Amino acid sequence: MTLLPSFSPGLHAVIVGASGGIGAAFAALLEQDGARVTRWSRAGGVDLTDPASITAAATALTSPPDLVVIATGVLHGPGLAPEKANSQLSADAMATAFAVNTVGPALVARALLPLMPRGRKTVLAALSARVGSIADNRLGGWHSYRASKAALNQLIRTMAIEQARRNPDQVLLGLHPGTVDSSLSKPFQSGVKTLLTPEESARHLLRVIDTATPARSGLLIDWQGEVIPF
Repeated sequence: MTLLPSFSPGLHAVIVGASGGIGAAFAALLEQDGARVTRWSRAGGVDLTDPASITAAATALTSPPDLVVIATGVLHGPGLAPEKANSQLSADAMATAFAVNTVGPALVARALLPLMPRGRKTVLAALSARVGSIADNRLGGWHSYRASKAALNQLIRTMAIEQARRNPDQVLLGLHPGTVDSSLSKPFQSGVKTLLTPEESARHLLRVIDTATPARSGLLIDWQGEVIPF
């Protein structure tokens, strides 16, 4: 049985961040399921901090995508680490977090939403995070990551409202993948109750994507199918 029976036959998926753990898992599962997959990655010339590369990749597509999964994100790296106190805020670190976690996905959506077919189900989904929920923030910290993902959630909601008028069968989603055994979460896995492999997370999220309807467009949903409040 296909992983995405709610979609029309001949599915074309664009996976953004296809060289990362979850992105690669999405691509592999969809290819095994018979979908045509276009992989976007920095190594392949698509850099979310370079708008021209996104535009060029979108122009190069030979057929419109039915499914777009933006499986990118940055939490730590050179000059960037989750803040533990207000005093650790850095303008450069915040700019990096927003460039990758917020602006990049928004530019991908700007490029690809107009290309996606009408008259049948299509989905654009971006990996977000539970810590991007303002309502669910009880511990503080991780200022840049939280804020950049909260902004992403708002963009998804805002774009979904417009697309509901332009393309009523389309669904836009923010997806919380759970804590996945990847380079992003590696330093922060201690004490995690449920650590998912990239394939496990991708399978769960594909189920969320398959069951999603336009009534859920604009929501932030976790890997178990539960809506997370903004």
